Amino acid sequence: MTLASTPRRRAEDPARPAPGEASEPAGAHPADFSEAPDKHSGLSATVLAWWEWAVAFDRDRPYVADGLIAAGLAVASLPWLLSHTSHTPASWICDFALVVPLGWRRRRPVAVFAVIALVALVQWFVSEALVADVALLVALFTVSTERSRQLAAAGAAVVEIGVVMATARWTLAGTWIRSFVFLSGLVGAALISGAYLRTRRAHLADLTERAARLEYERDQQSKIAAASERTRIAREMHDIIAHSLAVIVTMADAASAKLHTEPERADAAIRNVSEIGRQALSETRRLLGVLRDDREDAGFAPQPGIAELPELLRTLEATGLRAGLRVEGEPFPIPSGAELAVYRVVQEATTNTLKHAGGPTRVEVTLSFDRPRLHVEVRDDGRPVAGTPNAAPGHGIAGMRERLALYHGHVHAGPGPEEGWQVRADLSIAR
Repeated sequence: MTLASTPRRRAEDPARPAPGEASEPAGAHPADFSEAPDKHSGLSATVLAWWEWAVAFDRDRPYVADGLIAAGLAVASLPWLLSHTSHTPASWICDFALVVPLGWRRRRPVAVFAVIALVALVQWFVSEALVADVALLVALFTVSTERSRQLAAAGAAVVEIGVVMATARWTLAGTWIRSFVFLSGLVGAALISGAYLRTRRAHLADLTERAARLEYERDQQSKIAAASERTRIAREMHDIIAHSLAVIVTMADAASAKLHTEPERADAAIRNVSEIGRQALSETRRLLGVLRDDREDAGFAPQPGIAELPELLRTLEATGLRAGLRVEGEPFPIPSGAELAVYRVVQEATTNTLKHAGGPTRVEVTLSFDRPRLHVEVRDDGRPVAGTPNAAPGHGIAGMRERLALYHGHVHAGPGPEEGWQVRADLSIAR
């Protein structure tokens, strides 16, 4: 009854101590004991800081660190030498010979290991066990870290033979098994820790090389993308400016010819020249403005497509040409990129008509939809002029081929079946 009621009373009034419990002293609170973790964390931070400093020092000054390791082991072995009167001058010489080579352990790891192993063998004949024998484990660790697994395994076998010899000579009969197991464990620890460090270094080197390679590839991709963008912009500028200038020159010539005989038509032609120039300037600004404006909310005008072909042909009619557009077959949806390619092909073909055809009077554009292919034909009735792109394809035809190649298409330019010049192109629209 009493045992059952005690927990309930504590639950009802946690501040009241149970019978037989001492009450907390005044002012005591669980938060008063929170200083202990802070002390431990401060100590851990200090140890970590010293460890990071030691690692950085070993990385930046490896040969100085090796000399300090050798000196530290020599100092650590002095009390053992001084406290045992049985140690002869040979023990001092062996101690010195075991420790000194460690100063070159990373420059010549295999040679240092061989020298220390040889000194340890001489010590087995002329001296007692020494604290400096730890140098053999340090040398094995260095070989395992700096050299191949085969050399490390051979070094471990040599040290293990030394363990057998040492336990046979310097260990009492009742404790030699424990000594052998303990020393063999040290040999295994030196071998495994060195192999781990070598693997870790190789992994870090591989990650560093991979990061450098990825950075290089990223830079190369950026350069390739920039070159591709420059090519695209140059192609767009060629299409816009060449077509607009061809129309402007033609209309300016017509206005000059009609200036005195038909001033009204000359005035209309000059107004058309002004309007076409503004359109070309607007398209050029839009195209170049995309490069300068990297805001997310920047407005991007849509690229011209098949729907803009009538407007393109109307600009031709302002030059005095008769232009017509005919659609055959049942139209089907095509990507905006393909529409732009069709528009640029028609634009380039009509520009060549204005620039290079002799005495053209009409231009006919035919779009034939034959799913999944689209055929484009631009035909004029002008006569070819020698030495012009109509006689020998220039950069405009090459630009058409580049555009249509993206859609498995091709283009052909040559004399028409009856008269004039025709440009035939077709492209495939993947579903």
